[in-house]
Amino acid sequence: MLNQLLQEGLAAMGCPLGVETQAKLVAYVRLLEKWNRTYNLTAVREPQQMVTRHLLDSLAILPYLKGPRVLDIGTGAGLPGLPLALARPGLLFVLLDSNAKKTRFVTQACAELGLKNVEVVNNRVEKYHPEAPFDTIVSRAFSTITDMLVASRHVCGAAGQFLAMKGVYPQEELAGMPPGYTVSGVPALVVPGLSAARHVVIIVPADPIKPT
Repeated sequence: MLNQLLQEGLAAMGCPLGVETQAKLVAYVRLLEKWNRTYNLTAVREPQQMVTRHLLDSLAILPYLKGPRVLDIGTGAGLPGLPLALARPGLLFVLLDSNAKKTRFVTQACAELGLKNVEVVNNRVEKYHPEAPFDTIVSRAFSTITDMLVASRHVCGAAGQFLAMKGVYPQEELAGMPPGYTVSGVPALVVPGLSAARHVVIIVPADPIKPT
């Protein structure tokens, strides 16, 4: 049932993924469902809803990723970073969250799924100082666009970009953005089975960012 739902959703999105990758995505949902009973990692309880609201929703931003280094801030239970890492094994993903309970789950999930292109970090992004900056910084659950930019500016490469995943078109957030950034697009995302509006805000630094 989950395999079919995922396969149909990927086909509708024009997102071809191999059978092995699809199997690992479903295995991730099974792990999330199991851990969620004890650790309350997500408000979504039903596996079928997890496929739609977690897997397909995360994979909807695949066309906008730029590598080779991607940072997922506030990854929570590994979203969107873990599904993206499964779909793009050639990119390096760092999944960062300050909640140790959630990063323990993500670490375990990566181990069980055999993910070699993921590093899990338990820290606040403001205090995180990687060895190299990132080409794409993505967030699905960070509070506001401004908070995301201010907190993670120091980890963005000079030619990097920010991807802020949002529901309805975030007019007020865009109007209140700090100076020094340019919005290069706000495409609507099509997520099969999800009637709610989804957008991704693509933001680039107006001037080169110097690492601190």
